[in-house]
This record gives sequence, C-alpha cells and structure tokens, in this order.
Amino acid sequence: MKKIIVFISTCFMLQLPGMAQLSTTPNGGNKKAMVGERIGLTDVTIHYNRPALKGRAGKIWGELVPFGFTDLGFGTSKAAPWRAGANENTSIEFSTDVMINDQPLPAGKYGFFIATGKEESTLIFSKDNAAWGSYFYDPARDALRISSRQQVLDKPVEVLEFVFQDQTANAASISLQWENWKFPFTVATDLNSIQASSFRNELKSAKGFEWQAWVQAASWSADNNTNLAEGLQWADYAIAGPFVGEKNFTTLSAKAKILNKMGKGAEATALMQEATAMGSVAEVHNYARSLLAAGKATEAAAVYKANYKKYPNVFTSNMGMVRALSSEGKYKDALKYANAALAQAPDEANKKNLVAMIEKLKKGESVN
Repeated sequence: MKKIIVFISTCFMLQLPGMAQLSTTPNGGNKKAMVGERIGLTDVTIHYNRPALKGRAGKIWGELVPFGFTDLGFGTSKAAPWRAGANENTSIEFSTDVMINDQPLPAGKYGFFIATGKEESTLIFSKDNAAWGSYFYDPARDALRISSRQQVLDKPVEVLEFVFQDQTANAASISLQWENWKFPFTVATDLNSIQASSFRNELKSAKGFEWQAWVQAASWSADNNTNLAEGLQWADYAIAGPFVGEKNFTTLSAKAKILNKMGKGAEATALMQEATAMGSVAEVHNYARSLLAAGKATEAAAVYKANYKKYPNVFTSNMGMVRALSSEGKYKDALKYANAALAQAPDEANKKNLVAMIEKLKKGESVN
C-alpha cells in the first residue's frame, strides 16, 4: 500500500502546474535564435528555433517538411503549414506599418508560417504569434498571405537561419535559408511618413524646448523635398517659437531652404540676406560654397566679398576671395588672397591645397 501511495504522490508532484524546472538544452538540439535589423526607422525582429540537417540533406522538402497544408495528427488544425523552424512557431515583429512584397501589413508581432511548394510557396503572417508549432493554426487568423518563389542556394545551409540582404534606406530583403532553398520576401517602409511622425512626437517632448530640434526637422523637410508646409511651420517655430525660437543664421537659412523648395525664391533670397548679416565667417563661407556648387557664381562672389568685408584678412575670408575672384576670371587678383591664406593655413592639408590652387592661378586656371 505504501508503494502505491508513493507512486501516486510522485505522479502528482510531476504534473503540478507552475513547478520550477531546471534549464536544459533546447528540445531536440534546435537552438533558439533572434535576429533583427532597423529598416529606415522600423525595427524588425525575428525569433525562431534552428533545426539542423544532421545528415538529412535531400530529405527536407516534401519529406521532413511536407508540401502544402497537412494534417499533423495533433491539435485542431487539419491543414497546417510548416512553422518555419522548429518547436515554437517563428515570430516576426515590426515596430511600424510595413509593406511585404508591396502588400500592406500593420505594425505588430506575427506568427510566421510557410506552406512550401515544389516551385512556389505561400508565406503566412498570422495574428497568432505564441503557438507551439502549427498544430492549432487557424487560417481565419491570417493577417497576410503572399506567394514567394523559393530560390536554390549556391551552397547548402546546415542550420536554418534568417538573413537580411539588399538593404536600402527604406527596404530590405529577408529570407529563410535551409538546406538548398531560400524563401525570400521584401520589407519596405514609408520612411518619410514615419520620419515626419517621429519628429512630431519628439518635438512634443523635452527635445522640443530647443530651437536646434525644430531646425533639424525643418532641414529634413527641405533636404527630402517632402512635407514642406509642415516643415515651414517647424522653421517658423525655430525662429520665433515662445521660449524656444531664436533668429540666427541657422534658423533663417533653414526657412530659406524650404521657401526655395516651395518655389518662393525671392522670399528665400531676402531671408538669406538677413541671415548672412548674422552669420559667422564659417557659416557664410559655407553658404557661398553651396551657391557656387549650385552654379550661382555671381551670387556666391557677392556673399564671399561681403564676408571678407565683415571679417577681413582671416584664413576663411581670404579663401572666399580666392574663389570669388577666380569665378570672375581675375586670377592675378586672386593670387594675392591665396598667398595671404597660405601664410594663415591651419594645417598641412590646407597648405597643400593652397599650393595647388596657387599653381593653377599662375597658369590662369580656375580653382573652382
């Protein structure tokens, strides 16, 4: 009788829910893994278990992993896809809305399944992301299905892995790779929309109490030629926002950039005239360089000369005069300022550059 009691007691103890369990190696040796990247401003994170071939090459697709949807003999699903890994189902999470192979998918965490085919497979993003395998797979919970033609790998992959490839500023290709196949899909984000939304949120935080943050948002709008109306509001707040705004070269020039993109060149020019009167020698010099690069040599020369008048005979303003006079074909006059700048050069790199410029001017060649 004692033996029976002990047996029953032991079974009861083993089956108690919530009992602490010691750590062990993964079930079947299938290692847990996590891989992720940021695509634009979107974080993509994949959690999965990694089965290995273990001598089963040539017996994976259509055998170990059945083609299509199958009855696994357990659970409620009678037509289950592959769990895209081992043990728990694979999950993939997107921190913002994305496009998967040009199909929209909202931000969130999804279970990832594949119904493999001999030539083309179905990739499934399910709202169920915490199941064990695909035994309880429910097609009604699918958030997105896409078709993907698998590709043959150049060399076999022993242990299943997810790989990010072909990254651009707002997109990347992700593929599950195992044995001799890979299953690719693209993830793309609306980077400009996400960035604008991010700026709106951050400008409401403590960061919005500094004009520099408003300038950064406005400059982004101009540089990307997007969201210009709101960018102009950001620029105005950088200039005159209560307790935040400051009228200086940086804030005024940020607004001028947006006005130019909006086709309001006259307003932009007037604003830059005000800005250059407030700018440092380096700020004004760099502005003149940008005009020169844009093919506006006459405007650039005028800015260089005004900068020299305000900050005479210093290295930067002398360099500006070299470029201004060179753009006008006055190479001999430019030589005088080049020699003065050579004596003021702050480092060897600038000295070397000036020596080359002087040689060009002596030959009657432009340095711009």
